[in-house]
Amino acid sequence: MRFYFKLAVIALVLALPAMSGGSLALAENFTVGTWKTAQTIQPFYYQEFLSDKNSVRVYPFTNPADQKSALLAGSLDMCGTTLAHAIHSASMGQPVVVVAALCNKCSAFVVKKGEGIERIKDLKGRKIGYVPGTMHEILLREALARNGLSPQQDVDLIRVDFFDMGHALARGSIDGFLSGEPFPTMAVEKGYGKILSTPYYGESIGTINAGMLVTKKYLTNYPQKVYQLVKAHALASRYLIRHPNKWLSRAQAFGTARSTLEKAAPNMELAWEMDEAFVRRAKALGERMAELGMIARQPDYEQLFDRSFVKRVRAELED
Repeated sequence: MRFYFKLAVIALVLALPAMSGGSLALAENFTVGTWKTAQTIQPFYYQEFLSDKNSVRVYPFTNPADQKSALLAGSLDMCGTTLAHAIHSASMGQPVVVVAALCNKCSAFVVKKGEGIERIKDLKGRKIGYVPGTMHEILLREALARNGLSPQQDVDLIRVDFFDMGHALARGSIDGFLSGEPFPTMAVEKGYGKILSTPYYGESIGTINAGMLVTKKYLTNYPQKVYQLVKAHALASRYLIRHPNKWLSRAQAFGTARSTLEKAAPNMELAWEMDEAFVRRAKALGERMAELGMIARQPDYEQLFDRSFVKRVRAELED
């Protein structure tokens, strides 16, 4: 009797996946890091594009280094980072992989209004705020170098958090900053700043900015999870691009006035795809970082960028 009972139990267990349509996969609980800004908003929409059995918890950070540290510690499954920071991390041998783009553009060089600063060359001897390891730092150094100014000798670079740059400029602690939106637009709106330039160099780096990062271990052990996150990221990006009103309405909840976001929107671009041109620009970025002394060696770009997931999602979306 016991024998037949055991057989019945085994048969029932084997039949359950078929009875449930094969949907007995364990629920996934993802953890993702990003910034609370309009251009890095997509993770806050992932839940809408994941299956009902999965959930995602999004943690906001103020800089890419902290996100990357949490990722390497295993506290996050995926996080946003600037491409400059990703290249820097990989050049030091850290096991990181960029699996999707996050945003493009978003940068502007801002100076104190009424200080007689009309050209970048006029910043000689001035104090400039920046955040180390970001795309904005690279663009700042590139802009200075292209205008004959040495970041080490001709200007005083001062580390200032993005959220404090406007206040520092307004009270005169710095004379300018190169930062991401909406802070440049806010400085103009509030009357203490003016935009000197949007320093995108199309012949080399272009408008690339940030991407989504995972560890090599996570990618190797859980490729299906990475795929689910990349697909959610792609769908969220496409949705927000097609519904700018919903995008800016949600971004407004981060504390920036809607009028500011609308003015800044032309200088912000949500992204998810990584084509060959994207990687080529990233390599140009790495070369510039080496020339500026920011990295000692180039990373293995074939290892740093894994385009297989965005390719898979793109093929599915085209079907």
